Amino acid sequence: MVFALLSKVLEGLTKEKSVTMFLKVQLPWNVIIAAENLQPEGLMLQRAIIVRLLSDFAVKKATKDLGYFLAVTTLDKIGEGKVRQHTGDVLFPVVFNAITFKIFKGEILEGVVHKVLKHGVFMRCGPIENVYLSNLKMPDYRYVPGENACFMNDKMSKIGKDVTVRFSVIGTKWMEADREFQALVSLEGDYLGPISTPDI
Repeated sequence: MVFALLSKVLEGLTKEKSVTMFLKVQLPWNVIIAAENLQPEGLMLQRAIIVRLLSDFAVKKATKDLGYFLAVTTLDKIGEGKVRQHTGDVLFPVVFNAITFKIFKGEILEGVVHKVLKHGVFMRCGPIENVYLSNLKMPDYRYVPGENACFMNDKMSKIGKDVTVRFSVIGTKWMEADREFQALVSLEGDYLGPISTPDI
């Protein structure tokens, strides 16, 4: 009952934009198996291909177009292997489905504060480490300095370390060198702000 009500509220918040942070994608990929790992048994070869695919998938981390790579869901096709001339390794073209995570402008998400500064806070949202909420985008909140610095409004609502905050994404930036996204977010809108605080 509560979940259904919450789903309706969130659906209303994101009605203007039909975007989603999780994407199901089908990807072609090349998997290289070292010659010493090749086994004549079919199942062992398939296992080696899957293990290598998962390893390569984890290392790739993210792309600008698809976002962060989270999980391989199905392996649809393993093509015929081609021996590489100089190494003897075998290249197998594969096609698989995966789940990725990408945020979009206008989307309503939640993040956990991990750093509080005088001019705003940094949050984590899924695999994204740098989600920035400026004090200029927190209407009615003021900075409260101290050992446990935070932002607080007149209703004693607090945004501090380890607090979960619901926000609206106002911009994203792809950082090619780090292979990660950064986001700028806001609390300007209905039903946005802190939704939970850490245990005291």
